[in-house]
Amino acid sequence: MSLDLSLSQLAPLAGALSVEGECASTIQGIASLVDATATDLSFLGNSKYTEEVANTKAGVVLVPKDYAGKPRSGQAFLRVDKPSFALALVCSAIESKLWPKPKSGIHASAIVAASAKVDATASVGPLCVIGENAVIAAGAVLESGCTIGVQAKIGADSWLKSHVVIADYCELGARCRLQSGVVIGSDGFGYEPVGEVIHRIPQIGNVILADDVEVGANTTIDRARFSHTSIGRGTKIDNLVQIAHNVRIGKQCLITAQVGIAGSATLGDYCVLGGQAGVAGHLTLGDRVRLGAQTGLFEDIPQDSFYNGTPAVPIGLERRLVVLSRKLPDLFKKVDSLAASLDALGRTNP
Repeated sequence: MSLDLSLSQLAPLAGALSVEGECASTIQGIASLVDATATDLSFLGNSKYTEEVANTKAGVVLVPKDYAGKPRSGQAFLRVDKPSFALALVCSAIESKLWPKPKSGIHASAIVAASAKVDATASVGPLCVIGENAVIAAGAVLESGCTIGVQAKIGADSWLKSHVVIADYCELGARCRLQSGVVIGSDGFGYEPVGEVIHRIPQIGNVILADDVEVGANTTIDRARFSHTSIGRGTKIDNLVQIAHNVRIGKQCLITAQVGIAGSATLGDYCVLGGQAGVAGHLTLGDRVRLGAQTGLFEDIPQDSFYNGTPAVPIGLERRLVVLSRKLPDLFKKVDSLAASLDALGRTNP
């Protein structure tokens, strides 16, 4: 898609604090500093790429307000507080053109229970199924093939991509955004061995997503055994994440791809979990806890902690252990040499 944006149009979209220089043409695309051409917008989002700004051919570059360089002839700099966020603001405007909000109404192929309440401004796409007494609030969008269970609630202006499942009695707040294949409210993994038989434990709770929660493709969030599995306001969850029954996650957390959180774990506010991190059941993580990628956590962590490794340890200790582990081969050689010397000494001095 060609953007065809002038400098005067880009500046307010990006929240520019000032404009330096003049772009020779309208902006047609977005590219990295290295790959950009005179018709592209680029940005300095990471200081490690600072030297590339001087050589970029981009027509317009988003730079921090304190960046020392100046634009070349035919090039413009938009000075902003955070270039990466400024680019996100521009992309938000582009996104609304690429994927405009569908018209309100219910597609003829959708199946909607007579007792369901669908706001007149909501959009229900082809082959959606909406169960008894479900509520779809104003401005909500259900793309094709979504399933909304009995007494489930979809908040105002929430957007469900194709083939999302919101199971019975589960609730979404306002402005939630769920990518394709998300399942909210599947049964928690609850079983009780009795003798030689494994019995299923009924999962009679639900899942509640607060306002502004976003969930990535093919992520699953299990309903509670009783009470609620809950995700706090503004929390963002990546693709292929598994959140088990009765988990409580606070507000404004970041949960990245392939994380697994076992049942009844509790995360505070502003936590960040790196890719493939695993949290054992019934643990408590305080506010602002960070776990590095592939961390395996088996104990409670106080607030403002950063842990890494398996089993997880504070990041400073984990880095020291990594350095020491790399010295182990030389240490074993020294020990072997010392043992050989002692054996030789024993033979010569019986």
